[in-house]
Amino acid sequence: MSNAATQDHPDTSRPNTRTTDPAVLVLEDGRRFVGRAYGSRGRTLGEIVFATGMTGYQETLTDPSYAGQIVLMTAPHIGNTGANDEDMESRRIWVSGFIVREPARIASNFRSTRRLDDDLEDGGVVGISGIDTRAITRHIRSAGAMRSGIFSGDAFGLSDGEQLELVRSGQAMRGRNLSDEVSTVEPFSVPAKGERIGSVAVLDLGVKTSTLNHLAERGFDVLVLPQSVTAEHVLSLGPSAVFFSNGPGDPAASDAHVTLLQEVLRAGVPYFGICFGNQLLGRALGFRTYKLPFGHRGINQPVLDKTTGRVEITSQNHGFAVDMPIEGISDSRTGFGRVEVSHYSLNDQVVEGIRCLDIPAFSVQYHPESAAGPHDAEYLFDRFRDVVVAHGAAAGAGDAK
Repeated sequence: MSNAATQDHPDTSRPNTRTTDPAVLVLEDGRRFVGRAYGSRGRTLGEIVFATGMTGYQETLTDPSYAGQIVLMTAPHIGNTGANDEDMESRRIWVSGFIVREPARIASNFRSTRRLDDDLEDGGVVGISGIDTRAITRHIRSAGAMRSGIFSGDAFGLSDGEQLELVRSGQAMRGRNLSDEVSTVEPFSVPAKGERIGSVAVLDLGVKTSTLNHLAERGFDVLVLPQSVTAEHVLSLGPSAVFFSNGPGDPAASDAHVTLLQEVLRAGVPYFGICFGNQLLGRALGFRTYKLPFGHRGINQPVLDKTTGRVEITSQNHGFAVDMPIEGISDSRTGFGRVEVSHYSLNDQVVEGIRCLDIPAFSVQYHPESAAGPHDAEYLFDRFRDVVVAHGAAAGAGDAK
């Protein structure tokens, strides 16, 4: 290979960790990076993306929004604090593959109960280490997220051409619906903590455990529903509010969820959405979504709250965004009145929040639960609670008349 970033041999300048077994990362454009196997052995395909968080790798791995993606960690050392049950954001690891520069030799933290390596192996997650993650990140920033594959064990012995053919035959993220792969099959509930103010129906598109805990802590009985549920069923539950969670895939491939949300909005039920739920609100209001070149992933993304003028450092994980003007008031193209962008990214002016002015609905593109930090955006759960309480009081006053 003539590319300077391409490595024809493992990076022997870095000390070995637990293995010297070879592995190779193959990108859709033909670039190859040879390193050491990490986690399980075999082959895996997915869209390669990078996450910039220096901490919170366990939350990243167990975030269902990463389904279908091979995640590269830009922080050079991963696994230092081991793994535990408390930091799991869902029932399993969801990433299709995992890329790190240097896995930690030992896990050292008072909360650690096992090594990260063990979780990767037990979860069948094929990974690679010992490669130049900085060079790959710079390449993705220039060329954009693309299909990729990791090959180790017997799959490492495939020819370069066979490996590249497998990568190029893999599914692209554009047009892909992954909600049914990550959603709960059966509904379940989380009881309110403290003073109960009502119930919230959560459409599980890949929801994180910490999100459910935050809603329960605000006094909601949380009813978690499968992504296949109908609007009629949701409304029959009589929820005080509806919440659409984060999740993987292309929002343009989720027409059924958009239709469901429009029925909820027409019924006048307060709505809050995060991440994928923000993109679906944008579509329900009549705006289009589009794919970002390489997305926003990490826990250090600056966002401006236009209401307060305050800058928030946020946790994000998305490859798609809503196409709306960030200044001024727009009219919903589907009859829901006036809407405006409430938050936007200070890095690239991408829409990070939507607020409806004539119906009780709002959303943000980032993760206010942010279990791994930062916690600047947790107030949004309080804002949601206030919207629901105010809506209930207004409805009660109307009934009294």
